[in-house]
Amino acid sequence: MTPANLTDAVVIDGRVRERGSVRARGARAATAFVSYGITPAQTVALLLRNDFAFLEATIGASLSGAYSVPLNWHNKPDELEYVLGDSAPRLIVGHADLLLAAREVLPDVPILVVPREGTDVRSCPDTAQALREIPRATAWAEAVDAHPEWDGEFNGGLGAIIYTSGTTGKPKGVFKYAMDDETFARFMDSQRMIFGMTTGSRALVLGPLYHSSPDSSARRALAEADILVMQSRFDPEGVLAAIQEYRITDIAMVPTMFVRLLRLPEEVRSRYDVSSLRSVTHTGGPCPIDVKRQMIDWWGPVINEVYGGTEMGVAFFCRAEEWLQRPGTAGRPLPGLRFEIVDEAGEPVRPGEVGEIYAHNPTSGDFTYLGRDEQRQEVARGALVTLGDMGYVDSDGYLFLTDRKRDMIISGGVNIYPAEIEATLIGFDAVYDCAVFGIPDPDFGESIVAAVQLVPGRTATAEEIQDYIRSRMSGYKVPRLVTFHDQLPREETGKIFKRKLRDPYWAEQTRAI
Repeated sequence: MTPANLTDAVVIDGRVRERGSVRARGARAATAFVSYGITPAQTVALLLRNDFAFLEATIGASLSGAYSVPLNWHNKPDELEYVLGDSAPRLIVGHADLLLAAREVLPDVPILVVPREGTDVRSCPDTAQALREIPRATAWAEAVDAHPEWDGEFNGGLGAIIYTSGTTGKPKGVFKYAMDDETFARFMDSQRMIFGMTTGSRALVLGPLYHSSPDSSARRALAEADILVMQSRFDPEGVLAAIQEYRITDIAMVPTMFVRLLRLPEEVRSRYDVSSLRSVTHTGGPCPIDVKRQMIDWWGPVINEVYGGTEMGVAFFCRAEEWLQRPGTAGRPLPGLRFEIVDEAGEPVRPGEVGEIYAHNPTSGDFTYLGRDEQRQEVARGALVTLGDMGYVDSDGYLFLTDRKRDMIISGGVNIYPAEIEATLIGFDAVYDCAVFGIPDPDFGESIVAAVQLVPGRTATAEEIQDYIRSRMSGYKVPRLVTFHDQLPREETGKIFKRKLRDPYWAEQTRAI
């Protein structure tokens, strides 16, 4: 059977498994988890790259009634320690090398060790080391294969607690309450309409599974699509090759991926047949108008868009045909959506007037922040919640984003919160004060700038500041640009006036996010 005719399979970086075997291993994992004492509503942490074990562990957690907590494996040990302490997993599944790097912060719980991708216990030295040196460690295959399959039904149901940073700079786990059968059915219908990846689809899932959209897309494709194809790391030409080779129909992407694809030489782009595509939905922040137009010119009117977030779910949706009529729109509200756009006083604005966007999609289920219900109130108006974005709705009900009220930076589809970086940077002994914010970036949408005021009489270079942050935080949080100031501008209240620092970089832009 050729790749184009392959069905009922999962493919990761060219490695192929029958979908039934992935599901069966997941059903064994559920029984194994229960044997380790996992009970409903407890958490299982996943320190895994995109791999079959990630899918299997996700199924295992879902079937056993537990919540999976996908961990950002790019994070430094201190960052992982916070999330592990906050989510309190009763069991951890992880790739051997990632577990070894984080061993000093792993809690005293059972650890199931997965060999590096494409290897097994016998051929992976990291696995042997992890089994020797990490307390309560057991090989993943040994733990799972020793148990029979769970006898419950597999429906691809949700159950992940995705960590997203907040205005305090500390990550918060978005805990979705269990849906009743009717709400879950409506949720799945909505997801099929927006993302496809259902019966007859040939799905390509891009991006790390610790992000909300790839995680939910992979679950849905594993449950319903004819074939699920994934990459362990984004490879632009590899995406085109996969579309052609497996006759991909449905993809979920972020705008940065479009930029990377468009930067391929024309002779590379024209080498691949992408005519099988029927639904390409982008999430993770606004897409520059010229980039989206080029993608539609290349791939056809299959580029759809959603506005929403982990807390809110999907709120607005726009098909390519609508966007071509109204370039820059993020679409119209989904059926049943309640939303308000309000001014600084909390009063609703009229069509065409800019305000902060609040919305509630009843099909996405309700949420709280794990252990921090009071912080939910900071972003809520009753059942409606905000992601801190500003925008307006035109007279026909189409949403246009204009600005971001809060400080969050979206770089390459990843949410980055300045307060977390600022809290680290202020520990540098030559730094008296600092402010971190986002500026336009042609590849990533936004990139990070650190504005620094040094201690009088001290010196430091941009490279020294970047190295300091890099040694303490994930690489994607390191500012690309460091600027030095004799005095940072402050409001009368004493708060740094970030807009004065940020606005010059956006002056020539048609958007402010």
